[in-house]
Amino acid sequence: MPKAVRFQQYGGIEVLRVVEVDRPVPGPGQVLVRVVVAAINPGEVHIRTGALHDRWPATFPSGEGSDLAGIVEETGAGVEGFAIGDEVIGFTDNRASHAEFVVVEAADLIPRPADVPWEQAGTLYVAGTTAYAAVRAVAAGPGDTVVISGAAGGVGSIAVQLARHTGATVIGLASEANHEWLAAHGAIPVTYGEGVADRIRAAADGGKIDAFIDTFGADYVEMALDLGVVPERIDTITDHRATEKYGVKTDGNSAAGNAQVIAELAALIGAGRLEIPIAATYPLEEVRDAFRELERGHTRGKIVLRP
Repeated sequence: MPKAVRFQQYGGIEVLRVVEVDRPVPGPGQVLVRVVVAAINPGEVHIRTGALHDRWPATFPSGEGSDLAGIVEETGAGVEGFAIGDEVIGFTDNRASHAEFVVVEAADLIPRPADVPWEQAGTLYVAGTTAYAAVRAVAAGPGDTVVISGAAGGVGSIAVQLARHTGATVIGLASEANHEWLAAHGAIPVTYGEGVADRIRAAADGGKIDAFIDTFGADYVEMALDLGVVPERIDTITDHRATEKYGVKTDGNSAAGNAQVIAELAALIGAGRLEIPIAATYPLEEVRDAFRELERGHTRGKIVLRP
C-alpha cells in the first residue's frame, strides 16, 4: 500500500505519522500523480498546530502538503493533454502532496520542462506564486527601491529575484550568512536586528524606499511606514492584521496560485533567470526531521520531501 503523512490531532512535530493508505483513484478531470518531490511550507506548521483553526480548520485524520512534482500514473475520464508517464508540476488544495501518490485536478498541472530540476519543480506553488503575487502587489519597477524582509527564505529568495527582473533595486534583509548569496543575485544585503531602519536608509540611494515586501512578520509593516512607504506599496504575507489597521496589501498564494503562474516560473528557471535554493532534501519517512529543520527558521530557500 502507498504511504502518506497523516496527523490525528493538532500538535507539534510528534503528531506527524507516515502511514499506509489506500491508493487514490482519479475521478473525471483528475490525474493520479506519483510524487517525486513535494515541498514543505511554514503554513503547514501553523495548520498542524491549530494556530489557523479559525481560518483553515483540519478534519482528522488530516494529510498535508500542496506543492508537488511527479509522474502521471493514471488519468480520469475526460482528461486531455496528459498521459501515463508524463512528468508534471502542480499543486493540490486538498492537503495531500506529502505522500507517494496524490490525485490532482488536471487544470492544476503543467508539463515539467526537462531543464527544470525536480527539487525546484516541487517548490513552485506555495513559495513561488506567493513571491510572484507579492512583487506584483507592490508594483515594483525600474527606478524603484524595494526592501524584502526574510530575503533568503523560501518566499523571500524568489521575491528578490523576481523584483530584480522588474528593474528595481532590491535591499534584502537577512543574516550575514546569506549576504553573499543575496549579493550574487543582485540584491543589496542588509543585516536585520536593532538599527535595521538606519541601515536600510544608508543602503538606499538617497535614503528613499518605494516599496516593501514583508515575508517575516514582527514589526516590519510599521517600519516600512516609518520609512515613508505608502500603504498601497507594502505587501505582507504574514501580518494579516495590518490590512485592517494600516490598509497595506496581503497578496500571496491565493492571489496568484494557478498553473499559468507556475508555468511562468518554470520557464524562468529553464532560462536560467530564476534559482530556487534547496536547503535540504528528506525522504518521506523523515518528515518530522524536515519540519524540525524548517521550524528553526534559518534555512536558505526550500526544504523538500522525496517520497
